[in-house]
Amino acid sequence: MPGPTKHLRRVALAVAAAAGLSLFAVPMASAAPSPIDSPVRTTGCHRPSPVPAGATTPRTLTSGGLTREYTVHVPARYQPSRPYPLVLSFHGHKRTSKYQEELSGFSAYDAISVYPQGLVGTDGESAWTGAPYSAAADDVLFTSDLLNALQRELCVDSRRIYATGKSNGGGFVGVLACRMPGRIAAFAPVAGAFYPQGGECDPSRPAPILDFHGTADTTIPYTGNPAKGLPTLPDWLAAWADRNGCFSRPIEYSPKTDVTVQRWLGCSLQHYRVEGAGHVWPSTGPNNDSATPTVINATPVIWNFLLAHRLR
Repeated sequence: MPGPTKHLRRVALAVAAAAGLSLFAVPMASAAPSPIDSPVRTTGCHRPSPVPAGATTPRTLTSGGLTREYTVHVPARYQPSRPYPLVLSFHGHKRTSKYQEELSGFSAYDAISVYPQGLVGTDGESAWTGAPYSAAADDVLFTSDLLNALQRELCVDSRRIYATGKSNGGGFVGVLACRMPGRIAAFAPVAGAFYPQGGECDPSRPAPILDFHGTADTTIPYTGNPAKGLPTLPDWLAAWADRNGCFSRPIEYSPKTDVTVQRWLGCSLQHYRVEGAGHVWPSTGPNNDSATPTVINATPVIWNFLLAHRLR
């Protein structure tokens, strides 16, 4: 059952809809800022882009009293009068935004691609909220503040904002699916590290999810790691099937050798199990993760899944 705050919010949204009022949230200053879990109206259309088109530009903003870094890439033919989908791509533990851009390759697509940079955690390496080694910062708030800034400056389609990421970044995408599915339309973790430190999961709406994981992953094992609190992938997926109101058993098919796709009916939940793949972003060519190709390219599959979803 939803908590009282979420119940009151849903009642307020229903009343607003009946009265013909806007359902877009407006970021407001408060003593204790919190992430926004509903669509925010974009005001950055019909304005010159603050970053050069066709290039990746480093940027900063202040969130939670901290200076946060990210890079943003707008398409070479960016038109400020046209709303664009926006993809957040989160790097893994010890990695950088540059590494994640090269790994995931979303800058090649007709979208505003954003690569946030994690803070240095307790082990001296970059990380995201939801892991035992992350910094004591609110990365969910940072994500919300980052989207606010991007929507003020660029022509973002507020109904087509997406999140994907690798490893600890994929685990953080799982946290965002729990905390911000009212603002982010779909989620795609790859080799996700779904630690219990991500907290309780009570999403405000069903969260469309596409998950990739290799069966030979020794960093985040497919069969879980009880000592670290990591669930098995089947258990993690079953929990999301329950939250999203899916049928309990997925249908399965194999689009190519060593790849099994699971799809749950009654909702939008998919899983790609890649036989023999390690802790990698699957790619049919060498990439930053591995010189050994896999049998499938994750990025175009993720892109097509994301674009199939938009907030209503």
